[in-house]
Parts: sequence; structure tokens; C-alpha cells
Amino acid sequence: MTPRLAVIAVTLAVMSYPFAASPADQGLITKRSNYSVQETVERFENAIKTKGFMVFTEVDHAAAATKYGLDLRPRTVIVFGNPKLGTAPMQKFPTLAIDVPPKALVWQDDQGAVWLTYNSAEYLGATIYPRHGLSMPPEARQALEQLLSEVSDQSTK
Repeated sequence: MTPRLAVIAVTLAVMSYPFAASPADQGLITKRSNYSVQETVERFENAIKTKGFMVFTEVDHAAAATKYGLDLRPRTVIVFGNPKLGTAPMQKFPTLAIDVPPKALVWQDDQGAVWLTYNSAEYLGATIYPRHGLSMPPEARQALEQLLSEVSDQSTK
């Protein structure tokens, strides 16, 4: 088989594969925002701060693409957390720092709609924490899910 035929065969195989798992199946929660990207970012950051968390940084992927002469619709990642909650686990399990603090993504789709996406507490507790030898008790998952739901609703509605 020639290299070109191999590429075509792989492409057809991928395209004919049954529907891929939706983002919700992979631990992502996405909510449509009634606001612009910038306003959604500001609302998220204000809401998370009122809950006792801090914003560590923002990553503006569109601005980075522009520096290289590329176009990208707005995509801003907000890195946030609470050192009072996260420091002790990282002291015992240093590799946890590769996956936390948590992040939220504010992005615009091709039709101009704005969205907020973040990892669910269930995903963090069932996938991220065990990856590093940690467990997240059900009551902690529930509290985190409530916090994320409230903050995301305040950011988007």
C-alpha cells in the first residue's frame, strides 16, 4: 500500500467510526454564555474570587496565535484554585501539580456563540485524583460540583 493510500484508508476508517464520545462523557461541562468572551471571563473570575478562590493566570490562545500570524477565535483559559485546599495534597503527591489547579475555558464558536467549559468534579475525583494516588470523598465531590455549578451559572446567565 502506498503512503497516500494508507492516509486515505486511515481517514476513511476514522470518519466511519461510530460517533465519538461527547465532551460530557469525558468529564467536561459546557454552558452557553449570554455574554461576550471578555465579560464571561470577568464574571467567572469575580464569581470564583467571591468563593475564596484565586485566579492564578489567564492563557489567551488567540493572542498567542496572532503573534505567529495565525487566526483563532477567542479561547481564554482561566487557571484558578485555593492554595488552602490544594497545597497539602501537592506536598504529599507532587505530580498532582501537573493536573491542578483546575481550569475553565471561555471560547467562541464559529457562529459567534460564547461558551464556558470546565472539568466536572466527578471527573476530577474519579480520574485526576486517582491518577496521582489520591481519592476525593463523595462529599468533597458534591461540594466542588455545587461550587462549579454556581460559579459557572453566575458567569454565563
